[in-house]
Amino acid sequence: MTFKQRLPYFLGGLTVGIIIVVFFLGKKNTTFDYGPNARLLKNIRLKERVFSNEALSALSTYEIDTATISQILKNGDADMWNKIKLDTCIQYSIRGNNELEHISIVIKNCDSEAFIEKITINK
Repeated sequence: MTFKQRLPYFLGGLTVGIIIVVFFLGKKNTTFDYGPNARLLKNIRLKERVFSNEALSALSTYEIDTATISQILKNGDADMWNKIKLDTCIQYSIRGNNELEHISIVIKNCDSEAFIEKITINK
């Protein structure tokens, strides 16, 4: 067979394969978090969040709700270089992106819980 004769078979099989992959993987809620920032934020999102008294007062003072905190934990920027290692936890500073870039969160990431220690607004 020449190349011109094999090309339609190849393109037909490729099209069927793409349709099958999109059909099966499209129904799953899969994420591909390979970067260190994405892995850290996903790790924090999966844990139970505990707010400190200072963080709760900042939420009420600045009129921020927990959905905003969840949005920052989904799309934020974690400062991986200035982490502080504590006994069993690591403390990170996470800043929001785009319209939430003026909000910063200090989080202690422990084994089973994520303690939100401080929320600051940078104007």
